[in-house]
Amino acid sequence: MRLKQHTLSIFFGAIFVAALIGQSFAGLAVYNEDQVSHGASTTNWVDFLTSSAFVVDVAENWQSEYLQFFLFIFATIWLVQAGSPESKKPGDEGVGTDAEQLVGRHARPDSPKWAKVGGWRQWMFSNSLLLVMGAIFLLSWLVQGLAGQVVYNEEQTEHGQPLVTLGEYLISADFWNRTLQNWQSEFLAVGSMVALSIVLRQRGSSESKPVGAPHEKSSIESE
Repeated sequence: MRLKQHTLSIFFGAIFVAALIGQSFAGLAVYNEDQVSHGASTTNWVDFLTSSAFVVDVAENWQSEYLQFFLFIFATIWLVQAGSPESKKPGDEGVGTDAEQLVGRHARPDSPKWAKVGGWRQWMFSNSLLLVMGAIFLLSWLVQGLAGQVVYNEEQTEHGQPLVTLGEYLISADFWNRTLQNWQSEFLAVGSMVALSIVLRQRGSSESKPVGAPHEKSSIESE
């Protein structure tokens, strides 16, 4: 029964691992094809997993995903979209009162420990989701920059061009092309979800309003 209560996390964890493994084999095939076309030696799967070519592709996707969630979590504190279940109802903007958030003297007996205390611990726990999402984004973006510089310099060497420093790479067209092509798709996906969920439904999904809910209602709680 307890396992059934965590099936959503287990499902996405499993398909994440499957997709990452699939990406590694597909990426290895592409990498080796490119190596052969340039008369260079091929590599094996284990070595490819630790290569900058694989790491940069993974990191650039991770950073864009976590940026998406970071911005969405932050934006939904202060911004609303009437009719969307992804938004609080208009008028509920802001961080809420201590009573609404069940912190401090308003905490329940089963509330997390740091919700009951004051000071920096309560502040930290109150913003922990945003802080972790932001930290993972920044770390992934840094890894993308470091791995991307290695890959870029390898290509520069193949073409007899000068190598670049990390600082030079971070302002290069290659770095920002990799970054912005991911950002624009993430922003489009989130914006589409917010807008389309106003008038479209998926019966049984927590990300959708009830099928018969009016279009103008922002959430179940606003009824």
